[in-house]
Amino acid sequence: MSTRLTYSRAVPIDPADLTLPDAPEQLPKLMGIEYVSLSLDEVVGTMPVAGNRQPFGLLHGGANAVLAETLGSTLSALHALPDRFPVGLELSCTHHRAATEGLVTGVARPIHVGRSTSTCEIVITDAEGRRTCTARLTCLHRDTQPVGGSPRGPDGM
Repeated sequence: MSTRLTYSRAVPIDPADLTLPDAPEQLPKLMGIEYVSLSLDEVVGTMPVAGNRQPFGLLHGGANAVLAETLGSTLSALHALPDRFPVGLELSCTHHRAATEGLVTGVARPIHVGRSTSTCEIVITDAEGRRTCTARLTCLHRDTQPVGGSPRGPDGM
């Protein structure tokens, strides 16, 4: 079941105007995370299993957490920027089954979007479409930009 959010104010940023950091040292880049689509209703991204395994050959649970927080934080940024800046407050991940090869796909969808916080659910599936992880991320929307903070809105702020 899909829930479409309605806004009592103008939507703060168009997804097409979001500038995402692309520096080589950024964790999502190191993990091989790529965005598939960005909208106010969902953010979709993929991550390879190769290079993100734990010693037994399975996708590392921490890699799932990185994918979940990356997608969920981006979704929060779409709702909070340019006036407020989202930072992760709480992340929980339930790992349902192992992924051993190929790409995993994460889909972040909003559960709650408010002025000071947002919460989203992130569902991660394997190449066969089987759910491997369900995550929930809550972000705090700060009034001030964190030092060195990105992503940025269309005006560079």
